[in-house]
Amino acid sequence: MFSPQGPSLRELTVQALSSVERGYDLLAPKFDHTPFRTPDSILGATTRTLSERGPFTDGLDVCCGSGAGMAVVRALCPGRTTGVDFSTGMLAQARSAHPTATWVRADARALPFAAGFDLAVSFGALGHFLPTELPSLFEGVFRALRPGGVFAFPIGTLPPRTAVSHWVTLGFDLTMRVRNAVWRPPFVMYYRTNPLRAVLAGLAGAGFAAEAVALTELGQHGDGSPRCQLVLARRRPGAG
Repeated sequence: MFSPQGPSLRELTVQALSSVERGYDLLAPKFDHTPFRTPDSILGATTRTLSERGPFTDGLDVCCGSGAGMAVVRALCPGRTTGVDFSTGMLAQARSAHPTATWVRADARALPFAAGFDLAVSFGALGHFLPTELPSLFEGVFRALRPGGVFAFPIGTLPPRTAVSHWVTLGFDLTMRVRNAVWRPPFVMYYRTNPLRAVLAGLAGAGFAAEAVALTELGQHGDGSPRCQLVLARRRPGAG
């Protein structure tokens, strides 16, 4: 599951018993050697799909982590490229990987940008937000985009009950709920708290025209449903 350069079981345990911010600060130097880093297959599929929705000039990577998503932003945006995250450790890794981009430390629930970007992306971060926190996230991204700008992020579809992965993700979420009920500070990371329908409704409430398109090249579940979809939310030109 992990490469030899990845974190040890002890390091993962310490991370899991920390806050989200502190946990990612600790994990940052080895994050790219874990399965938690967004796979290149998803980054590539996202880039190819977005290339048909442009053009874009200035791009923002929300919850940028160690900077994997910046490859997508830089492939699509010839202008200013910016990443934002609240983990100092993750930003250090991102800055090392992409030294010419701009890196900003901020909470994604209170983004400090206004109408400065044509494209915003995010990878692997949705599970770190409780449903009650999504409005502040979506409203902040809405403000950061220019009219007509696009907010895009991949979201995995829930596997059918017949799939082992269905029960693995359910078990993970239950474990995290128990952990957060008995241990402080909480570590918010869930797979099933923000289903696609609720996400699209939340984006619409923030002023976006939102849809989800299947990333067919990433395969299907046994029931024929796509394994991954790309949420595309466009800031309506007259909104806001």
